[in-house]
Amino acid sequence: MPKTSARLLSLLSLLQARRDWPGTLLAERLDISPRTVRRDVERLRELGYPIVTTKGPDGGYRLAAGSDLPPLLFDDEQAVALAVALRIATTAGAGVEEAAARALTTVRQVMPARLRHRIDTVQVTAVERPPRPDPPVDSGVLVTLGAAAHAREVLRFDYPPGVDDDGVPTPPRRVEPHHVVTRGGRWYLVAWDLDRADWRTFRADRIAPRIPTGPRFTPRELPRGDVAAFLTDRFRGSGGTGDWPCRGEVILGLPAAVVSRHAHDGVVEELGPDRCRLVLGSWSWTGLAAAIGRFDADIEVIGPTELRDAFAHLARRCADAARPRGDAT
Repeated sequence: MPKTSARLLSLLSLLQARRDWPGTLLAERLDISPRTVRRDVERLRELGYPIVTTKGPDGGYRLAAGSDLPPLLFDDEQAVALAVALRIATTAGAGVEEAAARALTTVRQVMPARLRHRIDTVQVTAVERPPRPDPPVDSGVLVTLGAAAHAREVLRFDYPPGVDDDGVPTPPRRVEPHHVVTRGGRWYLVAWDLDRADWRTFRADRIAPRIPTGPRFTPRELPRGDVAAFLTDRFRGSGGTGDWPCRGEVILGLPAAVVSRHAHDGVVEELGPDRCRLVLGSWSWTGLAAAIGRFDADIEVIGPTELRDAFAHLARRCADAARPRGDAT
């Protein structure tokens, strides 16, 4: 049986994980008797945790909500998970990097030496993204977008703030916010644009929210029913088919093992020790030809004709780029 202090932490962790716990299930999870569960519950109550007894065939317990909870306690797994999450957050691009670093330092300082050692052994290196010309999104903007999506309130914002070609101030966008998502180090708002009557994806770093928010709305069903699939379709330009709009097939003079490491979601078939078939997709035929051309190998186009034409177009561009400046021949 675990020591009393360890059992209390485990019990508290379980009570925080779900609303109601039957006493017999708690005893089973903690590998103790129901009588020991009752004693441990009383100890937590003495420490100030508002645990109420629930009625039922077996009886149970619930950690009541309230503002007078004692300081949070974490078991080993929770502490390690928190440290890893904070380290990743230091490069999240959400405007909380400095705060995450300070929070990690604070959490580590209040941990016992045994737990600090365990956290320090988990060396998670968060590689910073390459610098971009776009400013990082303000954390206050993310909070505003998330709050509007959670409350299902119409959101108005400037995107981007400024004027049109005639010098007339651009009107604010009016949307029904659906999800705030992150992809490739950038934050996006997925929303239904009320003026354009269509789904749109907005970069959060370009959004300047207008306060207050608008009336409440009934959420619409997102295409394909999944925000991850919807966002992938939008970036692929596939119009909801779940596939790339342009897909071609070639034979490369390289081993399949070499090509498969860089083919991402492409399909690679081995044809010999130094020859393979590659089926790959992209957002345009020229983009697909360029993606295949990055393999340093002979290329045989199987199809379609659009891919062969894209290679010819790309070849002319490359030939023009290779000519010395001033050479018109």
